[in-house]
Amino acid sequence: MNQADVSKLMSQLRIAVRSNKRNLKNPDGPEGRLLKLRKTVTALVKHERIELFYNRADEARGYAELLISNAIRHGDRHKATMELADYWLLEKQLVHKLFKVLVPRYENYNVSYTRMFKAPRDYPGIYYRKSVLELRGNPYPVLTQDNSQNRNLLHNVLLDEARKEFRREKLASLANKLAAETEETPKPTVEKATEV
Repeated sequence: MNQADVSKLMSQLRIAVRSNKRNLKNPDGPEGRLLKLRKTVTALVKHERIELFYNRADEARGYAELLISNAIRHGDRHKATMELADYWLLEKQLVHKLFKVLVPRYENYNVSYTRMFKAPRDYPGIYYRKSVLELRGNPYPVLTQDNSQNRNLLHNVLLDEARKEFRREKLASLANKLAAETEETPKPTVEKATEV
């Protein structure tokens, strides 16, 4: 068995699926809890960004990662993967989106397929941790600020000063090189033409 075949047997989840207790109680029991998680995974694949409670997002993220990972690894011809997609996606047209849209998008990714952010809570209000769960590469604007262009941040100030110092050294070396070349080459003498 070569290395390519072995890698298809091992799960390659790129997030840590924790075994900590999540308070996801449901009046319908475990079946209702699973139905709520299935609705969450379906909404994530459909809308590509959802806002929900942190505990439910944390658990649904693991199932969404597993679903996408298996779809990439085995494809749509694998019976177990199709059954998994059929179970987790309640809207059946999303199975087509999983294999035709998401798999080509994520097949060369080296990071997780989902991203989770903490969302601000309403004040005053009951304290429930909220979060935003999204698929990477979605068409929506990014939620985080791009601080790379803020000139006042410390790392940008240090990089600017390093660039200035590098330019000064480069210009000084060019000036020294030109001065050395002009000293080495003799000045051409102008000969007077004699008139006949």
